[in-house]
Amino acid sequence: MKFRDYQSKIIKEGVDIISRYGFVYLAMEVRTGKTLTSLGIASKIKAKHVLFVTKKKAISSIRIDYEMYSPGFHLDVINYESLHTVKGNYDLIILDEAHGLGAFPKPSGRAKQVRQLYNKNNARVILMSGTPTPESFCQMFHQVYFLPNNPFFNFKNFYAFAKVLAVIKQKKFGGFTVNDYKDGKKIILDRMAPYMISYTQKQAGFNVENFETILDVNMKDTTKYLIKKLKQDLVIQGKDEVILADTAVKLMSKVHQISSGTVKFESGNAQTLDDSKAQFIYDKFGNNKIGIFYKFQQEWKVLKDVYKDKLTNDLAEFDSTNKSIALQIQSGREGISLRLADYLVYYNIDFSATSYWQSKDRMTTKDTKINHIYWIFSKGGIEHKIYKVVAQKKKYTLDHFKKDIQTL
Repeated sequence: MKFRDYQSKIIKEGVDIISRYGFVYLAMEVRTGKTLTSLGIASKIKAKHVLFVTKKKAISSIRIDYEMYSPGFHLDVINYESLHTVKGNYDLIILDEAHGLGAFPKPSGRAKQVRQLYNKNNARVILMSGTPTPESFCQMFHQVYFLPNNPFFNFKNFYAFAKVLAVIKQKKFGGFTVNDYKDGKKIILDRMAPYMISYTQKQAGFNVENFETILDVNMKDTTKYLIKKLKQDLVIQGKDEVILADTAVKLMSKVHQISSGTVKFESGNAQTLDDSKAQFIYDKFGNNKIGIFYKFQQEWKVLKDVYKDKLTNDLAEFDSTNKSIALQIQSGREGISLRLADYLVYYNIDFSATSYWQSKDRMTTKDTKINHIYWIFSKGGIEHKIYKVVAQKKKYTLDHFKKDIQTL
C-alpha cells in the first residue's frame, strides 16, 4: 500500500516527535487516516509489540488496516473497557480517541487504567483524536498526565494545573457552591504544540457540505401528559412500575427519555411508550439504506419492532446487505464508517458536543461531496433545546435544563 503525501509527511514528523519526547499526539480530523498514519509511525520507529486501544466497534476495521499494511511488528487491538485484561508487554501503545481520557477534575477510571498500563510497560505512546478538547481545553490534562515528558508534569494534580491554566468560576449545585474548572486557557494547547500534529479534512482535500434538517414529529397525547405530570409531581406510580424524578438530574433524564417515546423505570426495567418517532423514520426512509443513531437502549428495541428484519446493529451486516443500521450514539460516534448509508438519521440527540460533531462525519469519505443529516425531534420537545447548545460545541448541562424545563 502507499501512503498519501500528507500521511508520509506526518509519519516523518511524528517519528521525530516521539523519538524526542517519548510520545506524539495526532490531532487529525476524522477520515484523514489516523490509524494507518499511526501504524506507519510504529513501523518507522521499529516497534516490535504494539497495543492499539480503541472503541469496540472500531476493532475490526483497525485489524483490516493492519493486515492490509502488513508491517513488521505484532499488533494487539483491544477496547478501553477490556484494559484490565491486558497481560503482554509492549514497546508502543496507541491510544485512539484519546479525548475520552479527558474527564476532570478527577481522572476517570479509564485514565487511571491507562496510567497503570503505561507504568507497567514504560512504552512509547501515540495519542490520537479528531477532537482533542471538544468541550474544554482542560480536557487535555488527564490525556497526558501519566507521561513523564508531558508539558504539565510540574503540576502535581489537576487542581494545581487549573489554578494556573484555567479561569476558575463558582456555581451553585445542590445548594452548595462548587468550583467550575471548564474554562481552560488557550495556553494549554500552546504548551501541547511541540507534541501535536494537527491536520484537517480541508487540508487533506475533503470538500464536504453537511446539510442538516430538523423534522418534527407529533408525539401521542399520552407522552405529552406524562412529561407534564412528571414535571408537576416528580413521580408517576403505575400498576407495577414507578417513574421517579426526585432529583433534577433524574428529571432531566426522564424528560429526555419520554420525549422520544421510551422510559426506564425505577426498577431498571424499560418500556416503549410511544413509537411515533420510529414509525415516522420508517415511513419516510424505509426504502433507503440509512444509518440511525439513538440515545437510550430501549430506542433500539422500538426501532427494531418497527423495522423488523430490515434493520441491524452489526457493521459487517450493514456493509454486506441492503439493511439499515442503528447504533447507540456513544458507541457509534467514533472509529467506524457508514459510507454506504444514503442518509444519517438521528432518532435522538446526546448531551455531548463530542457526540454531535463526531457522529455527523460517519458518512464522510475523500470522495463525499454532500452529507444529508436528519434530526427527528418531538414537536416542542427537549431535543430542540439540546441541539442549540451542542451545535455551539458546548455540553448540555443541568443548568441549561433548569431554564428549559419551564418552557416544555
